Amino acid sequence: MQFFFRKKTVTIITSERTTFYKYLINKFMSELLQHKHILIRAEVKNPLQDEHQATLWLKTLVKDINMKILIGPIAKYLDVPGNRGLTVAAIIETSHIVMHCWDECSPGLMQLDVYTCGAFDPKTVLDAIEQFDIVKIDYKYLDRESGFQELTL
Repeated sequence: MQFFFRKKTVTIITSERTTFYKYLINKFMSELLQHKHILIRAEVKNPLQDEHQATLWLKTLVKDINMKILIGPIAKYLDVPGNRGLTVAAIIETSHIVMHCWDECSPGLMQLDVYTCGAFDPKTVLDAIEQFDIVKIDYKYLDRESGFQELTL
């Protein structure tokens, strides 16, 4: 049997087909999966406090980074002194997005975790949080394919 792969003709015999198919699948998957992760910690003047607004915000973010929601988003506000704030999360087709906002302190604190095996532009994520009126921001953008290599934007 012959296959045309990467501008070369490859001839394999029947006993090698399974190995070749596994090779093709692994090669395709390694090119498809990205394993990118952005972690953001921001002090903000306007942290999210409303559960409905948080779910709408997260749906928009998922759309803007070209991902697909599988479960959620779900948001819950916790009114407990010392830990008062909101959490919103979604399981996306390629992993997850979770945001926590604490509003007792001034400025408020927002932490956002976007991990995906698909390609996305981390600048889109940074743009999406500008509406919370950022006072200070720290972030790490990681390639988790083999270890935790820090990437620059």
